[in-house]
Amino acid sequence: MDAPIDDLDGRIIALFLAEPKIGVLEASRRLHVARATVQSRLDRLTERGIITSWAPRIEPAALGYPVTAFLTLEVRQGEGRAPVAEDLAAIPEVLEACTITGSGDLWCRVVARSNADLQRVLDAVVTASGVVRVATVIALQTELPPRIGPLVAAAESDTGSSGD
Repeated sequence: MDAPIDDLDGRIIALFLAEPKIGVLEASRRLHVARATVQSRLDRLTERGIITSWAPRIEPAALGYPVTAFLTLEVRQGEGRAPVAEDLAAIPEVLEACTITGSGDLWCRVVARSNADLQRVLDAVVTASGVVRVATVIALQTELPPRIGPLVAAAESDTGSSGD
């Protein structure tokens, strides 16, 4: 299997990760390739679902939500996750929800204005249809923020060999 991205794709992605507002023309100058090449590569990376958004990254704490918590939800069996996910989507403080394996059914990342406000968020989550129980872990400090650059570099250099 071929690597999902090549060296040029990786350099384009790395440049836009480092400087999201750089623009295609300046990127082509810095990468020493034609503007049309950069644009066609970006278009192809978007079509393939590798680049999924050009939206800015927003810091919840700067919006007044400095508390982050991770919730493990147990869902009533037989009702499915879709109704729960729909209810969770209506809660602005729920930033992410994933189906998981292990002792729970769903994992959520939520934010709140304070620890006391977190109780309000938890109350909203437990009222979601099908939620039976919620276990909460509060994040004290972010040691490694969300990142993708190292994964891009690994994918770029991946030869696709399985080691057999």
